[in-house]
Amino acid sequence: MTIQLNPWPTVAFAVVMLCWFVFAAAFIFRAKPPAAKESRRERASIIGIALQGLSYAVVWGTPHRYFTPIVGMSETAEIVVAVLTMLLAVLSVLLVMAAVRRLGKEWSLTARLVEGHRLVTDIYTGMLGMLVATGLALGSLIGLVLGVIVFLAGTFIRVRSEEKLLREAFGQEFDAYARRTPAVIPRPF
Repeated sequence: MTIQLNPWPTVAFAVVMLCWFVFAAAFIFRAKPPAAKESRRERASIIGIALQGLSYAVVWGTPHRYFTPIVGMSETAEIVVAVLTMLLAVLSVLLVMAAVRRLGKEWSLTARLVEGHRLVTDIYTGMLGMLVATGLALGSLIGLVLGVIVFLAGTFIRVRSEEKLLREAFGQEFDAYARRTPAVIPRPF
């Protein structure tokens, strides 16, 4: 007697891994604009970066069974989750690529201001999407939940650090922007 496995979780895993290569390439091979004069840096954002990195380590490091769904489900549900996982990974990478391109000289690991600074908010959404897609593809519910919690804590710290700098630099203009624009998940309209 042979057991037939649904190939969709394996395909989803492969697509998510491919998206990780594209995700990394978006940062590594981005066009490097001329160095901008830095006016201020918020060192507290390093804690947020560390937590975001830890969130990925949690998702990758939590015991899981490759090529299996995150929870027991029907074959149809496995296919739906696999397709949604692949869609999430691809859309997340596209979002990150667009954000990195728009950030240009403003992109930095730590929160900082440079001359001529602009507001760009959607990179965290892409990073969160890749985290969730990876957790779904790896099949570890505990790793996914813990990873998302740690990521959101790190993102909260980074966003608050960035907001502090932007509020100091742009004052009421930033306050008006912050009232109409969510910090992490952009509105579709």
